[in-house]
Amino acid sequence: MDRLSFSSRPLFTCCSLVVSLVVMLAGCKKESPESTPVSVETATAQIRSITEHITTDAVLAPIAEAAISPKISAPVKKFYVQRGAHVKAGQLLATLENGDLEAAVTDNQGAFDAADANYQTAVKAQVPEDYQKAELDLAQAKANLDLAQSIVNSRKQLYAQGAIAGRELDTSQAALVQAQAAYDAAKQHLDAMKAVSREAALKAAKGNLESARGKYQGAEAELAWSEIRSPIAGVVTDRPLYAGETPAPGAPLITVMDTSALLAKVHLSQPQAQLLKIGDLASVAVPGLTDSVPGKIDLVSPALDPGSTTVEVWIRLENPKGVLRPGTAVHVSIAGRTVPEAVVVPSVSVVVTTSGKSTVIIIGSDGVAHQTAVTTGLSDAGQTQIVSGLKAGQQVVTTGAASLDDGTKVKVESAADQEPESAAGQSKGDGDQ
Repeated sequence: MDRLSFSSRPLFTCCSLVVSLVVMLAGCKKESPESTPVSVETATAQIRSITEHITTDAVLAPIAEAAISPKISAPVKKFYVQRGAHVKAGQLLATLENGDLEAAVTDNQGAFDAADANYQTAVKAQVPEDYQKAELDLAQAKANLDLAQSIVNSRKQLYAQGAIAGRELDTSQAALVQAQAAYDAAKQHLDAMKAVSREAALKAAKGNLESARGKYQGAEAELAWSEIRSPIAGVVTDRPLYAGETPAPGAPLITVMDTSALLAKVHLSQPQAQLLKIGDLASVAVPGLTDSVPGKIDLVSPALDPGSTTVEVWIRLENPKGVLRPGTAVHVSIAGRTVPEAVVVPSVSVVVTTSGKSTVIIIGSDGVAHQTAVTTGLSDAGQTQIVSGLKAGQQVVTTGAASLDDGTKVKVESAADQEPESAAGQSKGDGDQ
């Protein structure tokens, strides 16, 4: 009896192992993923307009700015504006100490008036008188020459008749020679005045006048430099000194900004900039403001920046109420290309393979996932244009498309159907914690 009991134990153990193995194989076959559909979310490809938006960051800058530095070094005599004051172009902002400059203007004005008087005298009196005197001298010398010539002619006749001595004829001939010399000298003097002297005298007088005028204008300019005026209309944004202090050479005394409009200056790649033109719309998100601020492209640089090889683009934002402030960091979105009728799907449904090709998972009528290669176009706000490979109305997998194999049997569920399960799972997890 003991022998029979000992030999039946291995047989019973083998039968138990076989039964367990059959049960395990049956269980594995029942839980195979091939027979269990995978729950997925889908979206329908639609035809709609899509616009590509170029987004980047920028810092707001004023449309115009003037950091005014004095041209002369002198203490500040008086300020007429405070920081935050609205000023007009040409308005007096401050005055520097200028007593010595006012005295220089008075001195140079006197010299200018004297030079002007000398010029008027030379033009209207001195030069005409000298010219008239030279003409009279020439006429007198001509009369004396004619008289001496007539005396010589008459004495020649008397000498020939023996009525006078030869000495009287010689005396008259000597007087004729002197008269001729005086006439030549007078004529030469008048010719010289006509050619050179009169013009030179006028030029000399005019030169003295212009020199005095230049010194007077220079003194006036230095006096004007002591008055600090705004070259633009805007708001005083900086005034670092007080009356009595002397600004450092080259340091701004007052800064004025025109904030009626601001510029968001961005740098874009050349392909992006090629799509833009002046007047294109843009949207600017400003910290602290709920709504985005609309803007327009005011400038597209015609040349590349040599350092970054990018194109500078200016977006103009109107700021009539002064809500926006220069120096604020903002986020800019510029509208680029637009396709009015495009096949569009959620961007999460597009999967890029390791080879760089774009694919989507289409759900067929048989409930099986089919991986399809597509050509993409524009992308914006979580939507992607499909140029080829997909038609409007077809369903594509959104959530989990990257991990879904081709040919997998799927069960389509909406996001609303899955939210309660997710919420329940989360509540359970929270309870476990």
